[in-house]
Amino acid sequence: MKLFKSLLLTSFAVLQLACSGQSPKINGVSFVASRNAITEKSVQPVVRINANFAALMPFGFIRELSHPEIWFNTERQWFGEREDGIKQYAEELRKKGIKIMLKPQIWVSNGQFTGFIKMTKEEDWKTLEKSYSSFILEYARIAQESNFEILCIGTELEGFIDARPNYWKGLITEIKKIYKGKLTYASNWNEYNRTPFWDDIDYIGIDAYFPVDDKQSPTLEASKKGWQKHKIEMKTYSEKHDKPILFTEFGYRSSDYAGREPWTVDRVDKQVNLEAQAILTQALFEEFWTEEWFSGGFVWKWFHDYEKVGGPEDNRFTPQNKPAEQVLKTFYSK
Repeated sequence: MKLFKSLLLTSFAVLQLACSGQSPKINGVSFVASRNAITEKSVQPVVRINANFAALMPFGFIRELSHPEIWFNTERQWFGEREDGIKQYAEELRKKGIKIMLKPQIWVSNGQFTGFIKMTKEEDWKTLEKSYSSFILEYARIAQESNFEILCIGTELEGFIDARPNYWKGLITEIKKIYKGKLTYASNWNEYNRTPFWDDIDYIGIDAYFPVDDKQSPTLEASKKGWQKHKIEMKTYSEKHDKPILFTEFGYRSSDYAGREPWTVDRVDKQVNLEAQAILTQALFEEFWTEEWFSGGFVWKWFHDYEKVGGPEDNRFTPQNKPAEQVLKTFYSK
């Protein structure tokens, strides 16, 4: 009954949004790469939730946090992580009117946090810079050739950016020589306010895993209240730089305490809590999707094999086959 009431409130909130005259938002999914090509069947669930954007995520790999070389776009990788896979995915998605953000990402062995990448010698920093330039400029070429609408130039690389800000400024100049579309960077939620190059790109990108509620089962009212401090800071920051905020990732696990540390990805056997995920998702939409300074976002994460993912026993991030999917569909509707 509690969840039913929440969904009724969601419908009312969307009606208010529709009457507000707001410009269309980026209603996106983070489309996970797989071993295989996708088909129309893979895209139909994206269409059904009224999404208008998909983030495609090719990966480059680093052996360890202090290793300076990135390998990428090789036959050893899954199809969806390579150039041919990205183009095939985009082709199928665009048949249904879905626009594309290309979001190349780095994976460090054992899933170590990319924000901790740090070299110990100047020559290794130089090698990393050269390697990262090769990586991102290759995907800038692909984004330009394929007319992708947005290119994300990096994801959660705060240590690299803090240590080498001049490199990143120069890199953006080089990217713009190749790619003529919109640019963003996916900063971690606690990183965005010290990222030095927002004035050089189009969106202030944030992976929005802000802590908003520390309860086992959050309420809508408390979750919305938990956003207020973060929201005020983001609005002020957006106005300072005269750039819109884009949630390059947002979402919650369907588990207890999902709003306490939303960035947690550990494979733990937490109690499944579908209602927590749905309520937290609704709170985020109600707080942000009516704001002029906010451009939208990409839910984390969406898998191509719809029937086999998510569901009532799953405590991971995907909203698929869960009540949170209905929240997405409602707010993503026009």
